[in-house]
Amino acid sequence: MTARRFASAPWLMVLASFLFATMGVCVKLASAQYDAGEIVFYRGLTGATLMLLFARWKHGTVATKVPAMHFWRSLSGVIALSLWFYALGKLPLATAMTLNYMSSVWMALFLIGGAVMLGSAKVDGRLIGTVLLGFGGVALILRPTIEEQQLWYGLMGLLSGMISATAYLQVTALGRAGEPEYRIVFYFSIGGICAGFLTTMFSGELHSHTWSGVGLLLAVGLLATVAQLMMTRAYSTGRTLVNASLQYLGIAFSFVYGVLLFADKITWMALAGMFLIVGAGLSATLLRSRNAAPADTANAPLES
Repeated sequence: MTARRFASAPWLMVLASFLFATMGVCVKLASAQYDAGEIVFYRGLTGATLMLLFARWKHGTVATKVPAMHFWRSLSGVIALSLWFYALGKLPLATAMTLNYMSSVWMALFLIGGAVMLGSAKVDGRLIGTVLLGFGGVALILRPTIEEQQLWYGLMGLLSGMISATAYLQVTALGRAGEPEYRIVFYFSIGGICAGFLTTMFSGELHSHTWSGVGLLLAVGLLATVAQLMMTRAYSTGRTLVNASLQYLGIAFSFVYGVLLFADKITWMALAGMFLIVGAGLSATLLRSRNAAPADTANAPLES
């Protein structure tokens, strides 16, 4: 009974959010020894290896009939992930996490843009309000918590959330095409290996390893992969709005980690901004879920 309860969607979402926040800590610590491209490379290598083993355990295969769909999903996903890791190294942990969670608000903005381009006579005013609320939260967060030299990293974190929104839509399309989650994560990991390798070769910087560095890189890959599988399972079996609500616990976990481990200074304006973004994200999810299937995996975070 207890094991069954902990395997339920809400508990899976809580645990996945905690693992993602813990992964963020590992990325931030690893950033002191490695560039973002290197972290993405080793995260992809760990993820691909685990997914190959997982596919074999499930008696499945990573062979796919839709390679083009995986390519575009991996391209957008890896770009978003790289930008997020880049921002994580320089920003307060909770700030970087919150900017990445702006993806739901970006998706609402995409819906508005699509309605305008298609000449729809009616644009949902609630979606417009949601977008304005989310960007109001961004303004509150960036202004007090990011120093002038950190503004660039803040913009990269914001951009990662925007690109993540497109990746979520592609994940949904892959799910509807019948692709299992381990195959989606596998090709995403392969994309990370390629992007990380090219970035590292282009920069010409390949850092030597230490035992602590290797441990952090392995932790990033393991935490991200396990959390992704748990979150995908939660979204496939639970209610979208409940999962989306619990997903934002990742911001709370990151806030605690940031204060305790990195002495991050969070002002009342930053906290207000976080609450606005969480409220905007939940509102956008609610509005979308009324017009989508209950098991819509488009709301699941990229980390993916």
